[in-house]
Formats: sequence, C-alpha cells, structure tokens
Amino acid sequence: MGSSNKGMDDPDSLANPMDGGTLEAEDRAEGGGMGASGRDRRRAKKAARKARRKALPWYRRIIPTWRMTLGGLLTAVVLGVGAFVGIYLYVQPPNANAAAIAQANIYYYNDGKTVIGQTGEKNRIIIPLDQISQEMQHAAVSAEDRTFYSNQGVSLTGMARAAWDTARGQGVQGGSTITQQYVKNYYLNQNQTISRKINEFFIALKVDRTESKSDILAGYLNTSYFGRNAYGVQAAAQAYFGINASQLDAEQSAYLAALLQAPSAYDVSVATPAAKQAAVNRWNYVLDGMTKLGYLSPADRAKATFPAVKKTPAVKGLGGQAGYLIDIADNYLYSNNVITRDELAQGGWKIVTTFSKNDQNSLASSVQDELSGLKSNSAKAKYIRAGAASVEPSTGKVVAAYGGPDYVTQPYNDALRTDIAEGSTFKAFDLAAALSNHATTQDGRTITPYTTYDGTNRRQVVGLPPNVASYNPPNEDDMSYGQISVATAMAKSVNSVFAQMAADVGLDQVRQAAINAGLPADTPAMSASNASIALGTSSPNAIQLAGAYATFANHGVQITPWSVQSVSHDGESKTMPQHTSKQAFDRSVADTVTQVLQGVINNGTGYAAQALGRDAAGKTGTTDENMSAWFAGYTPQLSTAVGLFAQQGDVKRISLADAAGISRVNGGSYPTQIWTSYMEQALSDLPDVSFDLQPGSYYTAPQPTTTPSPSNSASTNPTPNPTPTRTLITPLPYPTGQPTTPPTTPPTTPPTTPPTTQPTTPTTKPSPQNAVPTP
Repeated sequence: MGSSNKGMDDPDSLANPMDGGTLEAEDRAEGGGMGASGRDRRRAKKAARKARRKALPWYRRIIPTWRMTLGGLLTAVVLGVGAFVGIYLYVQPPNANAAAIAQANIYYYNDGKTVIGQTGEKNRIIIPLDQISQEMQHAAVSAEDRTFYSNQGVSLTGMARAAWDTARGQGVQGGSTITQQYVKNYYLNQNQTISRKINEFFIALKVDRTESKSDILAGYLNTSYFGRNAYGVQAAAQAYFGINASQLDAEQSAYLAALLQAPSAYDVSVATPAAKQAAVNRWNYVLDGMTKLGYLSPADRAKATFPAVKKTPAVKGLGGQAGYLIDIADNYLYSNNVITRDELAQGGWKIVTTFSKNDQNSLASSVQDELSGLKSNSAKAKYIRAGAASVEPSTGKVVAAYGGPDYVTQPYNDALRTDIAEGSTFKAFDLAAALSNHATTQDGRTITPYTTYDGTNRRQVVGLPPNVASYNPPNEDDMSYGQISVATAMAKSVNSVFAQMAADVGLDQVRQAAINAGLPADTPAMSASNASIALGTSSPNAIQLAGAYATFANHGVQITPWSVQSVSHDGESKTMPQHTSKQAFDRSVADTVTQVLQGVINNGTGYAAQALGRDAAGKTGTTDENMSAWFAGYTPQLSTAVGLFAQQGDVKRISLADAAGISRVNGGSYPTQIWTSYMEQALSDLPDVSFDLQPGSYYTAPQPTTTPSPSNSASTNPTPNPTPTRTLITPLPYPTGQPTTPPTTPPTTPPTTPPTTQPTTPTTKPSPQNAVPTP
C-alpha cells in the first residue's frame, strides 16, 4: 500500500534518480508503447524531468544538463560550418592586375600646391620563378614561412597569436603566411582591419587550392617591397647587388629575405650601427632557417659571410632637400600611426606637409654658405655635417629642416639623428627647473637670475644623491669666475654654476623640466642618475630641441612639433593627430628663462646673433673634445636649432676642430652664424615683434631690508630710471676654497649691449676623464 501509493502520488518518488520513477518503470515494462498512449507517456516523462529539475536548488539548475550542452555544441558546430562555407563561397579574389597597379606618392609644401618630391613609383620587373635563384626561393621561405610547402595557405597558430596580441591592445598584428602576404600585396590592400584579415584568410585558402606553390611564391617575390624603391626581387637584386635575381647566392639571398621584415631600417649602407646589427641578426636568422630546412649545408653555413652591398643608388624625386623632408614627414606619419609603411608603399597618396618652401630654401642656403667657407680650411672639412630645424612656436609646425647636402648622395637624415650631444643648450632647462620648483641653494637662498654661485673651475658639486658619482666639471679653458650671478653664468656658460644648480634643484627635476619643455622621455643619455645631465650630455634631434625652445618662446605653452597637415587617397582623407597644447611652465617661469637667454645674445657667448637686429633669445653649446657645437634660439615667431658635427665614414666621429683645421668650433661661431643668416631671411617678411615678457617676481630686483656691509656685498649699477636698490646677497661659502677671481656683480637686467670686443677663439685642451660638455 505505502509503496504503491508513494510511487504514484509522492513527488519525492518522481525526483528519485535511483528508481527512475513509476512512469519510467511502466514505460520499460511495456516497451515504450505506440500511438496516443506512447505519446502521453513521453510527455509524462518530459514533464517528470522538468519537475525533477525544478525541484533542484537554484545553483544546480543553472548548470546545463548533458542534453543542453550537447545540443548547444552541435548547434554551434553546424552554424560555424555553415558560416565558414557561406563566407568561403561568397568571398572571391578581386581583379589581381587592377589591385597590383600602384601610383606615386606626392609630397607638397604647406601651400598644398608646390611639390617637394615623390615616392612610390613602382620600380618592378616581373619575372617567372625559374629566373629567381633557388637560394632566393629558399631564403624567402626560411625567413617568412617555414611551413609554406606543407600548409594550406593560412597559419591558424600564427593568426591565433596575432589575434591575442590584438586583443591585448597591441594593434592589429600579422601572423601571415607567404600565401596570405601575397594575397594582401596582390589582391587586397594594406589596411590593418579585421575585415581585410578575414578576406585575406578565405582568399588565401582559395588561392592555395587554385594556384600552385610555385606560382604563389613567384607572385610573392614579385610584389614584395625590398626598400630603395625596389618592388620585386629582380629590382632588389639590381638595387643592392647590381645583378639579376637568377644570380643571387645564399648570402645575398638571405640579406634580401631579411629586408622583407624592415626594408628601410635594414639597408646597411645608410643604417645606424644599431640598425646594422639588427640587419645582421636577421640575416643570420634566415641562414639558420635555411640550414634547419636542409637548403644549406652546415659546412656552407659555417663559412657564410655578410655580402657586400652597393651604396644607395639615386632615387628619382628625392634629390637635394626633398628626400630629407619626405623622410621627416614619413617618420611623423609612422610614429603617430596615421599610415603604415605597407600602406604608403602601395602609392597614390597626396601628402601636404608643414614645410615652407621659402624657409626651407633659406635654411639650406644658410647652412651650405657657412659650411662652404669652413670647409676651405682643411682636407678633413668635407666630413663636417649639420642638422637643423625651425619650428613655429605658436603652432608647433616644422617649417624647415636641414638633414644633409643631398639625399641622393647622403641619404642619412642628420635632422633626425639622436647621437649628437646638445651641450650647454641644456642649461635653459636647468634654469626652468630651478624656477618651476622654487628651488633653493645649499644654504637656503631661492634661486633666481640674481642668485650668486661660486664659479670656480672644477669646483666639487655638493648635495648630489648618494647613488650619483662625485662631480667636478671644468669650465671652458679652465676659467674660474668666482662669485657670479645665474644670469651672468648663463651668458658666459659657466659649467660649475649649472652643475651645482642642478644638484640644488634635483637631477630628477632637471630631467622632468626638459621633458616638460618637449624633449622625449627616452632621449638618449638623459638620465637623472648622471650629474652631467645638467651640462647637456643627452642628444635630442634638431627638431626636438627646436620644439623644446619653442616652449619658452610660447610663454611656457608646449606643442609637440609636427610636419604633416593632411594625407589623402582618391579623395578620402586619413584622420590626423590633434595638436594639443599644454602649459608646461608658468608664464613667469618661461618668460624669465627668455629674459636670461636674451643676455646670452646681448652680452654673452651668442653675441653673433645680435646681427639679426630683433628681439631674440638663445643658448650656445659646445661639447667635450669639440665633438659637436650647437646654437638654439628663438624670436616670438620662430624657434630654430642648428648643430654641427664631423663624421668620417659611416660611424667614426672626429673633432670639429680637427676637421675644420682650427683651434675650436664653438656653438657661438658657425652654428650661431648659420642661425642668424637663416632667421634674417625667414623673418624678413614678418613684422619686427618684441617679446611680451611677464617674468613676475623672478626678474624683479628685491628691495633692501638691511644695510649690507662692504665686506660681503656688491654694488649695483643703476638703470637710466630712478636708481633702484636691492638686497645684496652674501656669497655662498662652498667648501672648495675662495674664488680665484673677484666676485662678479649680478646684473639687475639682462645685458643689452654687445661686448666691445669680439671674443677670441680659445685653444682646445684635452678633457679629463670626468669632463662633460662645455659651453
């Protein structure tokens, strides 16, 4: 009784998984049944299962049953297969010939009409695979796709890796096989989008089924870009080795295959030492792959040597200054992710730059005129080179740049190089850091242009962090100045003063001030762990230095320099970066720096710039052993930096003095003369505008509060207005002894008259081991 009734009426009986419930027992006994009674039993079973599941706790109900899981998986598989088949049938390769035709890229000056030059005309000779050496075929496979002959045209592992990188925010990545790259080059475009990658995937599958591996490899090698305006392996073989593709040996082939990864960067005839090493590393990687795949014997691999590469041949449309300006524009586009190298290589782009044709001509002629006179002094003078740039402070536009005499004969762009130390031009950032942070001297005096320091030569710097080595830099020609104001020390570029000031401010704050002004945080050698940072051992390029000085000209508002206004293709324009401005320094700080730097020109090392005849501010820089010389300066309308150095061969740097055959090339000589000549021409059509300076309290002479004693005070010469008075500052007693020259009276205003006699060029002296850039 109890058992029978419970089987029919007790819900617990239905939920018992052990006995299966009465309905299931009857169903088994009758074999499942047929007709209406069978359907009723099946409905009852289904209802019983639902009842049992409903009776479970909520956390058990959210777990899908095996029926639900299996059903979901089968549905997903069916839908996925259906979608795959549908897309595969839908996607068709476009017209290959139409997609493979490329146009030239045209670069314009800032008016959008005057052509600078052009790139992108396809230097391509299509050849069949049997005219490409076996070594070159093997090298391409070893470099780009070692499973080429066995894969189905796509690499799922490579694409999965690329998708993971994309998901991590590292941009749309590669992961392509040779077949996919061929499809991208020949059938599609270079757009880094998901839709293009999907098309590429399915077209690659079709191409792998409809074209032979030989045809695919031939198409890939004929469409790939190898640098030097060489499209296809035949053009590349001629451009780099002066031979046909059929003549390429294993070493030459490995180098061309290495170029596929970074065509311009790996061109060893013009690359930097670091880029050359990267090219050699990639070359070795290709040879190792050829050996691993059995294409090259271990014996031949062991004796392989890097091949001799021809110098860069003349490139149409890049002669003179055009190539340097195009290089600057391209680097701007790449670094700001406006366009990829592959996209640009497809051609057909209209690129309007910020360069002014008149300003560019003025800068090039000024550099070349001054260097022509310098180069007549010595047989080594031909090694002297210049990098220069001019920036509009109010907008950040790069209006002119000088990267070398002719891009065809010297394709390395000296306006972009970052291995030329800027020397004492960095001292402007030392002062900005002191003013911004309201820094004090070791004895607690606030640092202003009036603050006096001990200018004794090789005076030991005190107050450096424990992790920074002791430091006692020399002044130029080992000159000692005794007690000297900050403003006068800037005009005379006294190393001992600014080395101590940087320690007082904090080396990390000095570095941050340079970054705030606009120098990149990764500027080489700009480290706060080295006390010599204060004197300019770091090496920004000319555009970066001109841009940082433009921040002072723009009253402390920083705008990163930019060189391209628009990029368009067939009427469609690329989105350009926003040129945001930020207040890097308080206006009073920036204007005080400007007023001090006016003193450098009015009565200091930059006196040659007085010939400009306008309000101007700037700073000279000359490095140890005369390895470089700079002048960076500005007016309200333009900021320009000019640097000179000497390089013999690809990497050997030599002294400017040695190259010029004179005692020394200071920043105040040829660099300042180039700057002045250029600025005269560039500003000739612009109004003569004075600096609108608001230095605030930084450059206001303090009123006296006590009567100074004659023993520790200095008198001040009055200005033509009613005689001002100010507190006389007691010299700071540094522990290195008394100054060797009488104290210098700090000026109440920056000097406004030129020196009565021109400074003589001092004789270069050997630098001690711990020496740093001199003025």
